Amino acid sequence: MKRNKGFSLIELLIVVAIILIIAAIAIPNLLRSRIAANEASAVGSLRTINIAEITYNVTYPNVGFTCTLGNLGGSGAPSSTAAGLIDANLAGGAKSGYSFGLQGCGSGTPIVTYQSTATPTSPGTTGQRYFCSDSSGVIKYDATSTANCLTNGNPI
Repeated sequence: MKRNKGFSLIELLIVVAIILIIAAIAIPNLLRSRIAANEASAVGSLRTINIAEITYNVTYPNVGFTCTLGNLGGSGAPSSTAAGLIDANLAGGAKSGYSFGLQGCGSGTPIVTYQSTATPTSPGTTGQRYFCSDSSGVIKYDATSTANCLTNGNPI
């Protein structure tokens, strides 16, 4: 009597079905974990921007705060247009699924206020919440927009 070695088609289909069921359970958890990691990175980046703005304001008191991330970045000899206080990714305005910006600078010199924002590049996929901060250093969030965050956001 000849004995066949290997698996039957039914056994292989059962194994594939089990793998697909496990993947269907695991993938949404993976996406939620990625969103949570991106949001934590966005909050950390806003803290970095706040610290860089304070350092910039102290270093260049005649200028005050800056309204360009590029002025906080840069390399080489520090100046008011390339202070070298934040990394190149953040100075470029994008990091970990979020877009960053500075706005709301007061008029005149020195500039005495600023607002920093973090917006998910793909809402619902790279992040759920919008984050913002201002010269007070308080980081706030809102689930709908950056504008709502700036006006009546929830502190973290």
